[in-house]
Amino acid sequence: MKVLITGYGRMGKLIEETLAKAGDTVVGSIDIDNASDLDNMDKVADVIMDFSNPSLTDRLVEYAGRTNTPLLSGTTNMTAQQHEAIAQLAEKVPVIWASNYSLGINLFMHLLPQVAKALEGWDIEITETHHNKKVDAPSGTAKSLADAIDPEGKYERVYGRSGNCGERSKNEIGMHALRGGTVTGDHVVDFFGNDEVFEITHRAGSRQILVDGAIGAARKLITREPGLYNMETLLFG
Repeated sequence: MKVLITGYGRMGKLIEETLAKAGDTVVGSIDIDNASDLDNMDKVADVIMDFSNPSLTDRLVEYAGRTNTPLLSGTTNMTAQQHEAIAQLAEKVPVIWASNYSLGINLFMHLLPQVAKALEGWDIEITETHHNKKVDAPSGTAKSLADAIDPEGKYERVYGRSGNCGERSKNEIGMHALRGGTVTGDHVVDFFGNDEVFEITHRAGSRQILVDGAIGAARKLITREPGLYNMETLLFG
């Protein structure tokens, strides 16, 4: 593949290294300091792999639409309007957005609706742990796990608890964020029933699992027709 990388931080650099080892070509990288290059750039790649910042999203979507370049994005904390712009872009080119590209996490999200249905009425709590450099909370992956459990938004999301918060409601999902050290990313979903707890845990040992999953998804994406895809559809049909 010929790949244009947007977001040249730790993920972007690791993507570049991994693609080089696989014999693929990185045709360029875009970050905050050279984002304006997109304004006059022609189509140079088979796919854009984006792990940047929402401040780049509008410019990137315009570029992908103008050049008909497929887009794989792992940028989190975007606005609703930016997600809508990505959905509109998918009318022209194949697009995938995911908060986490690891195989394990996406299997996690694939199974969660079944577990939640089987354990209906149980209390649900989500805890995520990341390194002390992460700037947003809760993580995009934790939000995606909650969406997998509750796609229709019937539950209230309670972001931590403090003070005299009263008895826990049955109609809520607790969301908790821990930050410290160099933890790549741990995600835990607990289902609490009467006298028993069912817990699902995923631990990421390194960012490499995210990179490998994203590159695999990019290879599949460039063979698809225009449309908005997710890891569920690419992995499980």
